[in-house]
Amino acid sequence: MWWWLATPVALTRAPIDDASKLECVSYAPFRNDQTPHDPTLIVKPEQIAEDLKELAKVSQCIRTYSIDNGLDKVPELASRVGLKVLLGVWIGRDRAKNAQLADIAVSLVKDHPGTVAALIVGSEVLLRGDMTVGDLRQTIQSVKPRVDIPVTYADVWEFWLRYREVGADVDFVTAHFLPYWEDVPPRAEDAAAHVDDVRKQVVAAFPGKEILIGETGWPSHGRMRDGALASRVNQARFISEILERARRDNFRVNLFEAYDEPWKRRWEGTVGGYWGLFDGAERKLKYPAGVAISNYPFWKLQMAGGLLLCLCVFAVAWFTRKRQPALPPLASWAAVAASATAGGMLLGISIDKMLQESYGLGGWLVQGFLLTAAVTAPLLATYALMSGRGLPAFLEVLGPRKGLTPLFMSNILGVTLIVTTLIAAQTALSLVFDARWRDFPFAALTMAVVPFWTLAFLKGSKSGERPLAEAVFAGLFALAAIYIVFNEGFQNWQAMWTGAVYLLLGSALWRARTPAVA
Repeated sequence: MWWWLATPVALTRAPIDDASKLECVSYAPFRNDQTPHDPTLIVKPEQIAEDLKELAKVSQCIRTYSIDNGLDKVPELASRVGLKVLLGVWIGRDRAKNAQLADIAVSLVKDHPGTVAALIVGSEVLLRGDMTVGDLRQTIQSVKPRVDIPVTYADVWEFWLRYREVGADVDFVTAHFLPYWEDVPPRAEDAAAHVDDVRKQVVAAFPGKEILIGETGWPSHGRMRDGALASRVNQARFISEILERARRDNFRVNLFEAYDEPWKRRWEGTVGGYWGLFDGAERKLKYPAGVAISNYPFWKLQMAGGLLLCLCVFAVAWFTRKRQPALPPLASWAAVAASATAGGMLLGISIDKMLQESYGLGGWLVQGFLLTAAVTAPLLATYALMSGRGLPAFLEVLGPRKGLTPLFMSNILGVTLIVTTLIAAQTALSLVFDARWRDFPFAALTMAVVPFWTLAFLKGSKSGERPLAEAVFAGLFALAAIYIVFNEGFQNWQAMWTGAVYLLLGSALWRARTPAVA
């Protein structure tokens, strides 16, 4: 399985090639906990210069979005390494601040005439609803006569088609094409062709105007949307294909974006932080020329970890069996094999998802507890299965003292089940009420749920009263699974897999019985 997952892809052209520099790439300097939402933050010029030195090796130009937070130093620093700048002015609801930023931008244009190639007055202002189209046009018109370089405005392509009158105020149209975020996103394999088709619609809408693709890209990590899968291979594939189309049809592309930006994960979920061509932490190119591109570059280590867990599960089964007077049935060995196989295959993916998807203290705690449950569940369930014991009810672990189980291992198994159930409920409710930014925890949940399900069906009690807590959770998981699958669409295999795991966990909980009543 790991050999298949790690198979590298061959692309028509290298995503980033030193011999053929990029036309332009979006740049923001924020690292680690730095965020533009911090008004006191001033990024050090040395930090910006370090980034621009690396970008100059692969690109002819950078696009900025703001001149706050120390970004007013970008034109000067870019001139030292030979980079052109598409200088962005971030405008919004505050008219006084808009005028102040416009004044600074005009000064930067005059101070660096050979570096600032164009001025971008506003980005996605209409999309956010920060200004009316009339106010936006007035702002652009107030800036344009003050500079002798091209002036433009940037927004998603739908809003350019909706407000075509803005085209009269700009020298060229800067349109954003982010297929992953569209209402009906295409698959990565079809995304470049989709962008090109929509670009041609915008070209037809603005005859005589150049259409610059001001933003286009694909995320390397994060949740799936319909058939659009965020992955390293898909990011490299999309970049390669859109650049090849740009070369063939002679249009300009600004790629989004230069570096991964961790701060965006707070607002856009995991996927928001992984659009960069460069890694956000180490500031290294993700796809160096000549290096094979794989979704799992460390697959051998991930495979080794899975094999070790698999062997541990069988070792627990073997040593537990030797202490029992009777041989376990074949069904028990099949259940052990299922738990070991699921855990062995998915451990590497679960660790990778934890490292990429954990954000903030709360995120790391949830992901850490889930991974711990995923690793311990197959071991504990195997011990219970080979010992002839079933899955404990919640009341046997947290109920009245006279009904508690006296067995230590059963208590630990019950706690693991409760932790898994609570985290599953939290993720299920998130995917129902706040789905756009939420990841699908299919890998780690599968590792934990498969052992619980096999234990519940092979060693579950057939008599007694069904506990209320387990019944409520089972109903929650059933309803959430149905909603998630239909809400996300049948092309989204991550959603369907996660929904299936919720149903599996719900059916295991539905089998629970209270021994004290039996």
